[in-house]
Amino acid sequence: MVEILEVTRSIALRRAKWRHNGTERPDFAEPVAEDQESVWDYPRPPRVEPVVGAIEVRTCGRLLAHTCGAVRVCETAGAPTYYFPPEDVAGVGLTPTGAVSVCEWKGVAEELILDGAVPAAWRYVKVYPEYRALYRWVAFYPFVVDCYVGEERVAAQPGGYYGGWVTSNLAGPIKGLADSEGW
Repeated sequence: MVEILEVTRSIALRRAKWRHNGTERPDFAEPVAEDQESVWDYPRPPRVEPVVGAIEVRTCGRLLAHTCGAVRVCETAGAPTYYFPPEDVAGVGLTPTGAVSVCEWKGVAEELILDGAVPAAWRYVKVYPEYRALYRWVAFYPFVVDCYVGEERVAAQPGGYYGGWVTSNLAGPIKGLADSEGW
């Protein structure tokens, strides 16, 4: 019982540390053009929303995942993270590594390696009730594989840690840059 209380306190402290929650843009936020969305308008806690259209992931010309049924998670200051339904990535050579990470909002994720070699994706295997829609859905790192929203190849969120997909319609700056830990 003590362990559960400690975890609950730790999660509450992690959630409370954020300075921005999407209710107002900071002074350093980039101007937003008519056809853009600001990552500073995304909420915290994050929002899960359906993706309109197709997304896919490729590597070395090989199709790993394609779906018209994706969701994306939008969180203040971050590029959206796109998630594929499990059935749309089955049989592509992803296996769990045993490594896990904890998101204070969504839950516990396991790392997935591609073809036994490269950490390329993750999925949540224990989720908080608000994020049960993400259970076992797969997200890919765009700094490892080629990720597309429609025809646009996305860039990776800065910093090499986050899995956000940076598209041309985003205004930032985006979390992951130097000195952005508290954003």
